Amino acid sequence: MKFSKLIVVKNWKRYKSGSICITDGFFSEKSNDKINIDCNELIAYPSLINCHDHLVGNWLPKTAKNRPYKNTSVWVEDMKTSGSVIERNKFWTGNLSNLMENDGICMAMLGIYKNIFSGVTIVQDHIPVQNDEYYQSFPIEVISQYRQGHSITLGNWWGGMSLEDEMAETHNKIPFVIHLAEGIDDSAKSEFVALERMNLLRQNSLLVHCTAFTKSELKKIKDVDANIAWCPNSNIFLLDTTLDIDTILDLDINISLGTDSTLSGSINLLKELLFTKKLFSQLTPQLLFKMVTENPAKALKLKNYNGKIEIGKDANLLLTKKVTENPYENLLNIESKDIMLLLYRGIPIYGCVDFLKYFSWEAKNYFMFETDEEKMFVIGHPEEILMKIYKALGTQKHFDYIPFS
Repeated sequence: MKFSKLIVVKNWKRYKSGSICITDGFFSEKSNDKINIDCNELIAYPSLINCHDHLVGNWLPKTAKNRPYKNTSVWVEDMKTSGSVIERNKFWTGNLSNLMENDGICMAMLGIYKNIFSGVTIVQDHIPVQNDEYYQSFPIEVISQYRQGHSITLGNWWGGMSLEDEMAETHNKIPFVIHLAEGIDDSAKSEFVALERMNLLRQNSLLVHCTAFTKSELKKIKDVDANIAWCPNSNIFLLDTTLDIDTILDLDINISLGTDSTLSGSINLLKELLFTKKLFSQLTPQLLFKMVTENPAKALKLKNYNGKIEIGKDANLLLTKKVTENPYENLLNIESKDIMLLLYRGIPIYGCVDFLKYFSWEAKNYFMFETDEEKMFVIGHPEEILMKIYKALGTQKHFDYIPFS
């Protein structure tokens, strides 16, 4: 299969006019068939990676009745009794330790569709590690090879082993994900010392938020080549501040963008990109692009996809309309409706119905809907999930990240 007449963004430094070939789910030098798809005026990107989400937390609206908080451990308690979570609990009241029960998969699938409709094919779902069946339930990749801690302050209140035991299970080879220093008070400021004392600062550490870190602490993160996941929308909504991005850029720390859940963060990763660019003019479109492709691929230790369009790697491909001339700037200005095709390992996940004729597909596996401009398809049946939610609530519920809800 060949996609021709494209603007191809191969990585965060390089783009050119050209074509892309896909064979057996991988980017390839040549096509093994005669399918040639004219993509005139479309831009091709490696599909995006969301480095921090909570899939079962993607209810709306945002909630933070006592913001700004000095420490989000207080928000966690407020969140549990908020109107949004009380409403969600009419549909799902499951246990975070086992999301295969009580409609946990349906709830997580809402988060999956949030990501699909923003061009994401790989997401890190920060929850206690689930069984294999959970990770195999989704049409895109939910990272399964990781260990985790909720935070230093709250430990693993939501499930899992002690933080030290979770880290031991990584054998320094898979990511260890933890919320860290998410606040501005003494408790948040003390968490870096505790992280070091517990021997949790390592090359495979993926530290989420980090708003209270000092320059010297960030230097130590760089010294061990650890990684940071940044959710600026969530930080500013909850805390009215965020991390020291200038020092992180100066030190060249590997930093990736994530959305957090919609209870505190952006509607989706495209909106997170736009929000971040508006607030931090020092971040070029190329750097922002790297934060949702190559940087998270490194942080999550992906083996078959490095956030680039590269021969021999998984064909995770995002084709969009050209809204602006510069393709990196273009990514900051598109919406869900501007995505013409999203592939995960060569499989059509979302896009314009016209593209389906080039693939082998079964109608029963897809849902069709219309926007103002196009007839679209998406893999699976989000409409069935919405109907289950409507039935549980006794009324319809709109989710901003679903383009037809």
